[in-house]
Amino acid sequence: MHMKLIGPFKQIIPMTNLSLKGAIMDNQLEIIQDGGVLIEGNKIQAIDKFANMLAHEKSNATEVQQLSGDHICLPGFIDAHTHICFGGSRANDYAMRNSGKTYLEISKAGGGIWDTVTQTRKATRPELIKGIVKRAKRHLTNGVTTIEVKSGYGLSLEEELKMLYAIQEANTLIALDLIPTCLAAHMFPKDYKGSPAEYLEEIASKLFPRLIKEKLALRVDAFIEEGAFTPELIEPYFNKASELGFDITVHADQFSTGGSKVAVQHNAISADHLEASTDTEIALLAQSNVIAMALPGASIGLGCDFTPARKILDAGGALAIASDHNPGSAPMGYLLTQAAILGTFQKLSNAEVLAGITFRAAAALKLKDRGQLNEGFLADLNIFHTNDYKEVLYNQGNFKPCMVWKNGELVYNKHKH
Repeated sequence: MHMKLIGPFKQIIPMTNLSLKGAIMDNQLEIIQDGGVLIEGNKIQAIDKFANMLAHEKSNATEVQQLSGDHICLPGFIDAHTHICFGGSRANDYAMRNSGKTYLEISKAGGGIWDTVTQTRKATRPELIKGIVKRAKRHLTNGVTTIEVKSGYGLSLEEELKMLYAIQEANTLIALDLIPTCLAAHMFPKDYKGSPAEYLEEIASKLFPRLIKEKLALRVDAFIEEGAFTPELIEPYFNKASELGFDITVHADQFSTGGSKVAVQHNAISADHLEASTDTEIALLAQSNVIAMALPGASIGLGCDFTPARKILDAGGALAIASDHNPGSAPMGYLLTQAAILGTFQKLSNAEVLAGITFRAAAALKLKDRGQLNEGFLADLNIFHTNDYKEVLYNQGNFKPCMVWKNGELVYNKHKH
């Protein structure tokens, strides 16, 4: 198999030997000085001093990519919560919200999630695919090599399938990986003829089997909130999802509490949002195996409090950080910028922020082959033109990778674009 050696790097930050839960100090980060990364196929074969590896590999017909100037290497970033499959725009919502209109007033004026549902239903599958590909490529230039993508703007059997087919097809057209999640329980569709319970029952009985049969999604999500679904309504829905072997994740505690408790009760992989979580919910999450997912993009987009990330980590919780990239509440979509800003407001160490968008985000998607630079892991590399990894978060997303490798291939080179 073809071998490649990349280096030398002033610093390689492999994000290895760190705990999944709790606080991390910067001095716990392993830093490999003057290192190289040896790649075989799509995986990392070894990481060591570049000079040693170069001497050894010269005899093995290894392709050497020798870097000139100062570079550091981090794992490819993982955005574990996005809604990048959608039609239309909600620029009008944003303007109204910043002019002082409430969520309810915007909804009554034809805005809100239902506006995106209407526009997504109008969009053809090729139009949705085009939008996903465009947004995913932009994520890639910012170092994101794996993106979770939710359905949830279809809200009917056929329209949810249209979205999931679009996500599946878009995944074949781009270098990075898309991880699909079924969010048919995003809100109760206004045009549904039955009750919310009947809608959930129909999705569970008719859509869930299709997802398995056609390998469209292995993950099921629901929005638990006033104005969406109550914990009581979602109970049989999540029970059915668990019985069928789906992984569960929850939109929890965004405006009011209740969702995180459901996440813990159903052994969800993650509870996402948590802006409204109090000490009670924080303790509950920290004592469980549920990963707490902060979505700073939604806080920036809505102008509301950030997820209590510092408290979650200090209580011993696992914290991942995702962009929540969506047309309504989180239109920015820049994971690195948002993670850096969350860090300044919540006083998170560099190590905690980087963990949140690498190996802890991988755990939130149950992906054991990425999020670290380690032997046997996917060769997903973020290369920055600097001699100090601290520059990455210091520049708050303004400093972008000069090269991104995905599955052992150079998929983005700033100098060639």
